[in-house]
Amino acid sequence: MYIQHSAAIWADHPELVAGAVHATGIEPGVSVAARAEPFYATARERLAAGPESEFPEIQAWRRTFTRMGLKPTQYRCASESLLRRFRKEGALPRIHPLIDLCNAVSLAYAIPVAALDLTRITGGIEVRPATGEEEYETFGGDTEHPAPGEVTFADEAGRAHARRWTNRQSGLSAVRDATTSVLIVAEATHESAYADVPRLIEALAGELRALWPVAPATAVLSRDSPRFTMPAPEEALRR
Repeated sequence: MYIQHSAAIWADHPELVAGAVHATGIEPGVSVAARAEPFYATARERLAAGPESEFPEIQAWRRTFTRMGLKPTQYRCASESLLRRFRKEGALPRIHPLIDLCNAVSLAYAIPVAALDLTRITGGIEVRPATGEEEYETFGGDTEHPAPGEVTFADEAGRAHARRWTNRQSGLSAVRDATTSVLIVAEATHESAYADVPRLIEALAGELRALWPVAPATAVLSRDSPRFTMPAPEEALRR
């Protein structure tokens, strides 16, 4: 099992910094409220100084979406959507402890964070331009086909686990109560991403260790080191 970004992605987006966390042993009977609160506090403090649209992390993703031919106020990266909702409503709905934690971290860093159930992924994930033949399952169970050239998370079975890169995840590999083995991905394109993404990854791995009996494996991906190969579940449990 692996995640990698294609050569085409690195060529078109050399400013990209990506981080990954793999953990086995996640279960739903955990409260993350206390651990998430400091991340919420950071987001509140940043939003008090100005709207999310002014954050350098969000502006960078807007430029990236524009370069991909997408209208950035129509298709927002996941962290911008979370920040908008958090600013307007003052809270986020509870979904699953892992998702709630990832959302809190995403708010604090203003960086998109995706969590995927590895049992629903075949072979591995490549972040790459779509061919147009991939199948994407919505949360409502419908099937869509990403447009040719659209950046997606594609597995070896031709299933797309994201639309428009960091805009929307698939319902197929969404984390649920039965999920135990997860891949968490954070991606950023702003100027200080080279420092911020590793900080986010280490913070998230630390929270996972504090909340679950897991030994997360982490990686920061680059053009020179584009692939993160995850240990088998039994190996991860022995770490």
